This record gives sequence, C-alpha cells and structure tokens, in this order.
Amino acid sequence: MTSSAHDVPRTTTNAGIPVESDEHSLSVGPDGPLLLQDHYLIEKMAQFNRERVPERVVHAKGSGAYGFFEVTNDVSQFTKADLFQPGRRTEMLARFSTVAGEQGSPDTWRDPRGFALKFYTEYGNYDLVGNNTPVFFVRDTIKFQDFIRSQKRRPDNGLRDNDMQWDFWTLSPESAHMVTWLMGDRGIPKTYRHMNGYGSHTYMWINGGGERFWIKYHIKTDQGIDFLTQEEADRLAGEDGDVHRRDLYQAIASGDAPSWTMYVQVMPFDDAPDYRFNPFDLTKVWPHGDYPLIEVGRMTLDRNPEDFFVHIEQAAFEPSNMVPGIGPSPDKMLLGRLFSYPDTHRYRIGPNYAQLPPNRPHSVVSSYAKDGPMRYEPSQAARPYAPNSYGGPAADTQNFGDPAGWHAAGEMVREAYKLRRDDDDFGQAGTQVRKVLDDAARERLVNNVVGHLSNGVSRPVLLRALQYWRNVDKALGDRIAARFNGS
Repeated sequence: MTSSAHDVPRTTTNAGIPVESDEHSLSVGPDGPLLLQDHYLIEKMAQFNRERVPERVVHAKGSGAYGFFEVTNDVSQFTKADLFQPGRRTEMLARFSTVAGEQGSPDTWRDPRGFALKFYTEYGNYDLVGNNTPVFFVRDTIKFQDFIRSQKRRPDNGLRDNDMQWDFWTLSPESAHMVTWLMGDRGIPKTYRHMNGYGSHTYMWINGGGERFWIKYHIKTDQGIDFLTQEEADRLAGEDGDVHRRDLYQAIASGDAPSWTMYVQVMPFDDAPDYRFNPFDLTKVWPHGDYPLIEVGRMTLDRNPEDFFVHIEQAAFEPSNMVPGIGPSPDKMLLGRLFSYPDTHRYRIGPNYAQLPPNRPHSVVSSYAKDGPMRYEPSQAARPYAPNSYGGPAADTQNFGDPAGWHAAGEMVREAYKLRRDDDDFGQAGTQVRKVLDDAARERLVNNVVGHLSNGVSRPVLLRALQYWRNVDKALGDRIAARFNGS
C-alpha cells in the first residue's frame, strides 16, 4: 500500500511508522530550537553515526558476488564431502580482496589478493579462505601479526614504508618464495576475473570408507591469467581506485559471468612423513610432477549482491567451517587461522554474525547457542543445554564421527618444522625464477624489485635485500645489485 497517486513508497521509521517530513526537522517555530521529541530526526542521526562497522584488519578492500559450484569429475574416492559428490550443484559466495590496503585504497596496489569462497552445502557452510598465490610469507602463525604490521602503516607518521617491508622480509628468509610471486606478474592481476585462487594450506580429505588424504586446492581462472605492469597499475590507481570492483560488478551485470575450474593435488596420507620437504609448510608448493592436478568442478559467479554492505562487507569467511569429509592438517598457519578468523568476526560484526544473510547456512541449524547482541533466531532447542531429555539436538557420532585428525607424538616444543632433505627457504623461489619465468617475466621481476627497493629503503636493509635475491638466484641478484651501482 502506498501513500500517493504516483505509487511512491512512503518513508517510514525503522519501526515502520510513517514519517511526517523528509526535509524539515521539528522545531519551535521556523527559527526556534529543535525538539528532542522528533524521534525520526534522532533516529537518522544516531543511525548515521553507527553506519560503519570496523573494517577488516586484513583484506579490508574487496568485492564479491554470488554464484554456484558444479562438480565435473568424480572425486568421491578421496572425500565424502557432500559438495564434491558427482552431479552436485552448490550455491556459493565469493569475495576477492587486497591484503594490506584499507577500505579506500586503490585496487591496483602491488599486494597479494584474497580469494575467499563460501559454499552453502546440505551439511552447513564450507569456507575455503585462500589467496591468489599457492604459498605465503611465513610458516608459523606466531609471525603473522608481525608480517601484517610490516606491510601496513608506520605508527609515527601513518605512512606505508618499503623499508619496513624489506626489513621484515630479509630477516625472514622463509618469505623468499612468496616475495618472488609478489614482485612478479601475479603481484598485480589485471582484474579479479583474471587471477587464480588457491587454498594454499594443506587440508585433509576423508572418504566414505574413512581413508584420509592430504590435498591442496587450485582454482584456475577460465578467463586466462593476465596482469598489469607497475606503470599500468600506477596510472589506474589515479584514474579509478575501484577498477577491479567495477570490473567484476559490470561483467556480471552484463551477463559475462566469470568462472573458475577447481583442481586438487592429492597426496596419500602415508606419503607425508617421508616426503622430501614438509608438505604442511605454507611457504612450499607440491611439484605437479609428484602430485598432478585432478579436476573437481567449476564455479561460476552470476549474481551481484543487492546490497554491498549487507552481503559483502558483512560476509564472514572462516577456515574453521569444514563440513564432514574435510579436515585440517598440521599446517601451523592453518591451525592458527581456525581460531583467528571467527574471533575477528565476533569482534567486527558481533557474536551472532552467522545469522546475517551472507553467512546464514542454507541447511537447518540446530544449535545450543543462545542470546547475545542482535540475535533474532532462537536456537530451536527445547532446553538450552546438552544432553537433555526433552528432545534437544544430539550429535550424530555414528554418521559424522569419523576421525579427521592425524597421529602426533612428542613433547610440547617451540620449534620450526623438522628439516627434510629438500627443505630450504630459497630453493623453490629460485626454481620459480629459473624454470617457471621466461626472460620477459624475469626482466619485469627485476624492474619491480628495483622500483620497490628504490623507494625509501635504508642502506642496511638494501644490502640485506640484495643478498636475499642472490640467495634466491645468483644471476638475478647480481642483475638487481647492478642497478644499485653493483652494491
């Protein structure tokens, strides 16, 4: 029902009460003081003051869309996870983002890109939270906060600082593989549609017979990998800071739905203890010659959110959301994220964030969680405790009680992963430089590194950085050093 002949919806308060005016507040005469009883004015001002939630500490600037995932190959011999069974089609949400930039930062800064997926399965939400690179800068979660702070802004002047970045990287040799990715072509994708995604971590799959496998996810763009040069990215940062967000929205709106094909590498469970380097080390990739890619399915993004704040800003992805048939691994970074992600959501958007539209499971929720700010769905439990004798939910240990763990023995220690015959921090980065990159890509890598090191990096840190690159590849390091008068 409308209030005018032109069929225009009438303005109401948040309680649905018709508003007397959109333009004039209630006052004593036209020039008199405003009145506290103007509830709508108070509501508008108070609501406006609270429009923003805290931005994400990491991955603050991003974009996303809804779509679906379809299985194209039978991988049921490796996992019983519902969404990966033959013929399954699962609704999903994806969010892409930069890592270090704030909400208003340009899309085209040189930075890793987040690649977060939420699958609304019949057994709850499965979240796969990765990046556009298969590796990361550090292997132990205790260093993650320090890494992020080195990429953010200085506390004294509020400016980003290349010297701070290189100081951390050169004191953390395990970063070499990821920095080689970052300084190469993948450091600035052309669009979100033209970049791959990776689960990065090692995960566990469990099949219907209880067999366990170690796996890594690869989500390859069907649009083809493409990138921006540093010069193109710098120009676009000034012309359109939202170029990647705009591109994704407009492509989907025009019917050009982007898609990606998911693959996995599968390692037999018993291969891990004797593999030539630690397969749970987030700074390492598994060579495809050892564990080739196996196709799983295709994801397609075909629906823009109706409201960006509701569906993208409030979207909450967490690697702890693992459905039956999928489990964690001993990856120290992954194990830390299992706590960190849901904890940051509770802080940022409240303890009942799972009831918000983008996070709400499409399956039935039978939880004993109750109360708290902004809760609007009851737990549906007859009594708010378990066990109870009033028909409350009960765990199905018979169907979902498969052990998703691994054997661990030994004392509690604070140590790095046990070294293996092919374990070192610079080897895979050097292989990438020598065998993956062509001459043109190596030249761009040199130019990108030199440009970055030329911007405010102090002499002691510069000398460490030059040795860092010589450790990656002697010839490449010498080429970079030559640009600094042979330092």
